[in-house]
Amino acid sequence: MVVYDNYTTVEGVERVRAYSDQNMMIERDGALYSEADDFTYQQRVYTETDIPIDIEPSPIDEDIVQKAEAFDYLTGRSDGDE
Repeated sequence: MVVYDNYTTVEGVERVRAYSDQNMMIERDGALYSEADDFTYQQRVYTETDIPIDIEPSPIDEDIVQKAEAFDYLTGRSDGDE
């Protein structure tokens, strides 16, 4: 079942979080989501699917990690001691 939790942000904005109580993906207009966070006025409705949310982190390509570290080093975001 899709659960809708209404809440108000610190700034006073009314929002609603939608998620499956069975840890399944939810769907709206053909797009899949693990959860959704919308403005309350949008009144979006989601449908629970039979696709489980992948709780295992996906493997990270080591090449991507190395490129990100190099970029951080070159742009000064890293001190190089990591």
